[in-house]
Amino acid sequence: MQEARYEGTLPATRFPVRGGGGPAWARATREDEPVTAEDGYALAASWYYPEGAARGAVLIASAMGVPKSHYDPFARWLAARGFLTVTFDYRGTGGSISGKLRDLEADVMTWARDSGAVLSALEKRGSDVPLTWIGHSIGGQFLPFVPGHERLHRMVTIATGTGYWRDNSPATRRRAAFLWHVAAPVLVSAFGYFPGKRFRLVGDLPRGVMNQWRRWCLHPEYLVGVEGEEARRRYASCTVPVTSISFTDDEMMSARSIEVMHGFYPSCEMLRIAPADVGLSRIGHFGFFRRGMEDALWKLLFSA
Repeated sequence: MQEARYEGTLPATRFPVRGGGGPAWARATREDEPVTAEDGYALAASWYYPEGAARGAVLIASAMGVPKSHYDPFARWLAARGFLTVTFDYRGTGGSISGKLRDLEADVMTWARDSGAVLSALEKRGSDVPLTWIGHSIGGQFLPFVPGHERLHRMVTIATGTGYWRDNSPATRRRAAFLWHVAAPVLVSAFGYFPGKRFRLVGDLPRGVMNQWRRWCLHPEYLVGVEGEEARRRYASCTVPVTSISFTDDEMMSARSIEVMHGFYPSCEMLRIAPADVGLSRIGHFGFFRRGMEDALWKLLFSA
């Protein structure tokens, strides 16, 4: 793995586009239209269309418990610059909840398969333009399990590390011990799902997702340690170019957790950014996608 500090340019994260640089589109259109998973389950999705012909297509995979609306400012900005973009809610979260959450059978691997359906839908709408995956936190963890991921031109992970609790940043580590050893097992058993919203812990999650994620977060090698050699093989054979963007003030992911996660991939460019490097006082785990980051962060990732 190559690791670098920000020095004014991010050449490795310039995404491939069809044709030349082209103009910066002034407007974009958003349409909310669900994607149907392979088993018929409806996934809430928002589509952002550029005014002109798309020169690239981007799928934004959310962090755990974060609704697709969090990525709306960034997705609109991408579309306004010519990138067909899609955001979506994982099964059992946000707008992708059907029926009672306690009755839903889904785990993180279900989310990976569902993400493959979204990727396929994006590819059909993209008219053969290059495909880019932007994964925030857990959205950058499960790519090798996504059907069709080999057709991607690049993946960029934002604030993605393992969830192993001893490798969390100090502030999160103190809460993680309580979450994984007390709150998660007790609440899932009592409610039939994880009622995170009412306790201000992550968000509401399906039982299978929380139980699987808990097992991963209690193992030093995270999901690879739990899921075994088949998982390790999938990462080792993943040929999609990967770039990791992380931040020195991330309140959840430590530098070690980020290094361990990306060490599962055969190669990865690692880039660490301190807020002061880009003229900011704070970025943190969620800040990259917030409105107002156009000049400080977003323009560093995409050509005009």
